[in-house]
Amino acid sequence: MEYSVEQYSPALREQWDAFVRASRNGTFLFLRDYMDYHADRFRDCSLVARNGKGKIVALLPANADGETLKSHAGLTFGGWIGGYRDFDVISLLNIQQEADSFLTAQGFRKLLYKPVPYIYSNGPSQEDLYMLFRHNAVRTVSQVSVALDLLTDAAPDAAMRRKTRQAVAEGLQVVESDDLESFWRILSELLSDRYGVRPVHSLEEITLLKKRFPDNIRLFAVLRHGTMLAGTLLYISGQVVHAQYIASGPEGKRLNALPLLFSLLIQRSRQTGYRWFDFGTCNEDAGRYLNEGLARQKISFGGRAVVYDTYLMPLSPRE
Repeated sequence: MEYSVEQYSPALREQWDAFVRASRNGTFLFLRDYMDYHADRFRDCSLVARNGKGKIVALLPANADGETLKSHAGLTFGGWIGGYRDFDVISLLNIQQEADSFLTAQGFRKLLYKPVPYIYSNGPSQEDLYMLFRHNAVRTVSQVSVALDLLTDAAPDAAMRRKTRQAVAEGLQVVESDDLESFWRILSELLSDRYGVRPVHSLEEITLLKKRFPDNIRLFAVLRHGTMLAGTLLYISGQVVHAQYIASGPEGKRLNALPLLFSLLIQRSRQTGYRWFDFGTCNEDAGRYLNEGLARQKISFGGRAVVYDTYLMPLSPRE
């Protein structure tokens, strides 16, 4: 079957969102209300692939950066998004060939590609890994996340269970909260003191996104006498509960706020029927440095490695 590739335009917004919601490996991060919040920072160059009948069969969230198309620099991951039908390894090889020709005609020479980690897919969806191999892509980033399989009996280790009991004895409580301002203050101070950086999102941006996606973006906090000591902002996508931001102040650390928080959230996520609890990555320097202390802390809750890779691929149009 023949395929065609075109650049996304706002006129396709409803079709784009409908396809993402019905896809095999899409998340709410690929909906236009999420992608477009930082449209002023990234020149959108997302791709739409159609079959010979004009039906949309795949999407690529992407932005332009000079001669490189990036998938998508404003998102943690986001390769080709496909449906349950009309998208397989054979069709993707043909779609990518059309994409290569389309992109090189516009002056692009390379594709920086971030596959969707397998835990975010609702079925086998690694067609793009084979496509990358066939196109001589080179892995440039490899970051380790720690995820817990909620279908197993994996649980926090003895030390974490002891810390959780201590936190309960201190009167700490876990609640869902809308107090993003207090959490952002704790998070910003932690990142500034430890790494000299700020959160990727500003308070205004995350407030906007939480209003747009109240079921997907949720804040859980640890309180003592009504004061927030620690918290985590969860991104909930399909079968995955992902800790997008985690932060604790000095008092929260002393009183073991995070062990209590995650012990309860893991338990609730399992009871609610989610498949994975993803704690997020533990790396710096494109994955070459592993923060072993951070990784060990996440592993102690029962999680194991899921890798977030990035590939650089030369574009090779059909002769």
